[in-house]
Amino acid sequence: MMSAASGPPPAAAAAGISPYERIENARRASRPKPQQTAPIMAHAAAPAVTSAPVTSAPVTSAPVSPAPVAPPVAEPVTTVTLNKIGTFLELDFGRLFVWLRAGLALVCLLAIAGGIIGGAYALLSKQRYTVTTDILINPANLQVVPNDLYPQSAQVDGQLLSARSKERILTSGSVLSRVVDDLHLASDPEFFDADRSRTGTDGAKPDPKLTALKNLAERVGSIADEKSFVTTLMVSAETPAKAILISQDIVKTFQEELASAEASGASRAAAALDGRLGQLKSDVQAAEEKVEAYRRSHNLATSNGQLVSSQTMTQLNGQIVETQSRVIAAQASYDALLAAGANGTNSGPATSEALVALRATANGLRQQIDSQSMTFGPRHPSIVRLKTEYNTVSAQLSAEYARTLRLAKVNLDAAKTSSASLNAKMNDLKGNVFSDSDSEVALRELERDAASKTAIYESFLSRARQITEREQIDSTNVQVISTAVPPKGRSWPPRTVVMIGLGAIGGMILGMLLAITLGIVRDMRLPPNRPDVIASRA
Repeated sequence: MMSAASGPPPAAAAAGISPYERIENARRASRPKPQQTAPIMAHAAAPAVTSAPVTSAPVTSAPVSPAPVAPPVAEPVTTVTLNKIGTFLELDFGRLFVWLRAGLALVCLLAIAGGIIGGAYALLSKQRYTVTTDILINPANLQVVPNDLYPQSAQVDGQLLSARSKERILTSGSVLSRVVDDLHLASDPEFFDADRSRTGTDGAKPDPKLTALKNLAERVGSIADEKSFVTTLMVSAETPAKAILISQDIVKTFQEELASAEASGASRAAAALDGRLGQLKSDVQAAEEKVEAYRRSHNLATSNGQLVSSQTMTQLNGQIVETQSRVIAAQASYDALLAAGANGTNSGPATSEALVALRATANGLRQQIDSQSMTFGPRHPSIVRLKTEYNTVSAQLSAEYARTLRLAKVNLDAAKTSSASLNAKMNDLKGNVFSDSDSEVALRELERDAASKTAIYESFLSRARQITEREQIDSTNVQVISTAVPPKGRSWPPRTVVMIGLGAIGGMILGMLLAITLGIVRDMRLPPNRPDVIASRA
C-alpha cells in the first residue's frame, strides 16, 4: 500500500517526460541548495500525506472497511511550445562552465593535437614565395604623330577605363599562354604534375598546357591603385627566383601584347584604306577623263589654266587698241601735212628729212632773192641765178611733198585697214568666246567634281601610307617603376610559430564544442525525477 501510494516508478514517469523537461530539471538541480531544498522536501512529503488516512483507520472504534485504492493516473504528455523551445535554447553560463570543466582534458588534448598538426603542416607543406612588380600604365600613349590613329582622351573617366582595360590584358589568357610557352611551364612539376593529374570522365588525359595555364592563373594577380595609374602585379611560386622570372616574362609579354594590339589595329585600318583606294583611284580617273572629253568635244583648249579663246581675245584686244592708236597718229600726221602744204614749217612724224631740207633750202633762196632784189634789178645775173635755183628747189619740194603726202595717206589707209580687220576678227571671236564661256560653266563643274575626288584620293593615300608606317612604331606608354625582388619570407604557409598557435586555438575551440555537446547529451539522458543524482553529478 505504501509503495503503491508513493508514486509511479521512474520508468513509467520518464515515459511522458520530454528532453526539454530533462534539461530544465538538470538546470534546477544545478542551482544552489537553499533554493531547491523546499521543492525536494515537498515532493518527498507528498506520498506521506496521501497515506495518512489509511494508517489512522485502526484507531477508530468502529470497524471501517479499507478504501479502494485508485489506479495510478498517467501524467499528460508534455507538448512542445515556443516557450519551451526558448527555454531549451537559453544559454545557462553555469551549466556551460560545468560542461567545460567536465571536458577540460578533451580540450587540452585537442589543443595540443591542433598545435602539432599546424606545426607539421607549416614544415611539410609546399612553400610559396610572392613577388610584386609595380607598373605604371599610362592611358595616354606617346604622341609620335600629330594626328595619331588612337585619339588621346582628356576625360578622367575615359583614362581610367583605358588603364583598367590594359590592366585586364596584364593577366589575360593570351599573355599567360605565351608565358607558359616561353618558360616551358607545361613541363614544370609545380604547374603540371603528370603523376597527380587525373584523367577526365571520358578517359582523356588532361592537356599539360591548359593545366599549367590554369595553375599559373591561380598564382597571378593584380591590384590597381585607386589614386593613380599604378598597377601591382603579384606572382607566387615555390622559389623566389622562379617567381621573379615569371613576373619579368609577364611584364615583357604584356608590353609586347599591347604593342601587337596597336599594330594590329593600325594594320586593319591600313588594309581598310587600301581596299578603298582602288575604288577612289578609279573614280578620279573617270572624273578626269570626263573633263578632257568635254574639252575636246567643245574645243575648249587651255593654256596655263586659261582657255585659248580667252587668251586670243585678250591679245586681239590689245592689238586693236594699238592699231587704233596708229590710225589716230597716221590721221594726225596726214592732216598736219595737208594743212601745212609744201612750204609749211610744221614738222611731224610723217615729215621726211628730205622735205625738211628742201624746205630749208627753198626758204634760204627766197630770203636771198628778196635781199638781192633790193639792190639789183630783176635781170641781174645774181637774181636770175637765184630764181633759177629757187625754181629747181621748189619743183623738188613739191615732188617731195607730194611723195610724203602719199606715203602718209598710205600709212593712214593701212592703219585703218588693219583696225577694220582686227575689229572684224574681234567680232567673230566674241561669239566663240561667249559659247566657250557657256561651255566652261559645265566644264568647271566637272573640274570641281574631279578635284574633290582627287583630294579625297590623295588624303586616303597619304593616310594609308602613314598608318602603314605607324605599324612599325610602338607608342605604348607602360613603364615598370618597381621591379620584382626576392621577398623577405614565404607567403604561404605562415610562419611555424603562427601555424602552431592557430592549430592550438582551432583544437581548443573544437574541444570546447565537443565538451559542450557531450554535456548536453549527458543532461538529456538523466532521469527526470532524480534531481539528487543530477546534483551529485554536477
